[in-house]
Amino acid sequence: MILCCGEALIDMLPRQTTLGEDGFAPYPGGAVFNTAIALGRLGAPAGFLCGLSTDMFGDQLLAALGDASVDASLSPRVDRPTTLAFVRLQNGQASYAFFDENSAMRGLGPADLPDLPDSARALFFGGISLVHGPSAEACETLMLRNADQRVTMIDPNIRPGFIRDQASYRARIGRMIARAGIVKLSDEDLRWLGGEGDLLALARDLIGDSARIVFLTEGASGARAVSRDLDLFQPAQKVEVADTVGAGDTFNAGVLAALDRAGALASPAALAGVGEEQLRAALDLGVRAAAVTVSRAGANPPWQSEL
Repeated sequence: MILCCGEALIDMLPRQTTLGEDGFAPYPGGAVFNTAIALGRLGAPAGFLCGLSTDMFGDQLLAALGDASVDASLSPRVDRPTTLAFVRLQNGQASYAFFDENSAMRGLGPADLPDLPDSARALFFGGISLVHGPSAEACETLMLRNADQRVTMIDPNIRPGFIRDQASYRARIGRMIARAGIVKLSDEDLRWLGGEGDLLALARDLIGDSARIVFLTEGASGARAVSRDLDLFQPAQKVEVADTVGAGDTFNAGVLAALDRAGALASPAALAGVGEEQLRAALDLGVRAAAVTVSRAGANPPWQSEL
């Protein structure tokens, strides 16, 4: 099982009412949640760990996980509100306004972490749950506790407007990247973390004793897989873009699903043996799956049958 640890929220997507008024419609979302859903739809064994509210939105999130065959049994139900993210779309690009105080997601702390079953071979972390509050501490604790025994992957999916204490956030992300077996960043994320310079050089700077692979998404151009010895590029598929909500999250799921099929997520040692063929397959599935997501509104990852 690939256990996705982090954010679950409701995306309030802009819609027009039957009276022609501007409004919002609630859709299950969140970066880590989207990756878990995409993994389940791609047929990979997926689990999800996050505090889920007992409110109506929490029920909606739980139902969506079940529909995608994602195991949510490790996620506690708590009497706190669900995080809401109001989405603004401009030329297909999404920006967000988050309402997250005292939320079910943010309140999950280190003391609430469950014992992981042996079936949880790989752990995925990311999103706004890494920014602040007990949830950030819990995610870091869980990664550091398991990095030597399980494959770990991080995609910080950086939202600069959500970060209040930049120094603390940078330090936490730095510690987690240093222990992750797989790191995924967008080109914008890498610039935010590493500054100006050659993207390939910045990506290789992240590869250490733990990090074996860096996946770098470059928007409409495509995506790249970087290791100590390889630099592989996969062009994006040309599609008519509805919006980019969930594109990177779906890419993550494609990458993880392909690596899982190749046996590379069995252990850190198995990941260390990944070669060019497995990385090309991971890039291919990630890019193809993301192309379907951007072709339709909202975070709506493809099912395996659609590929």
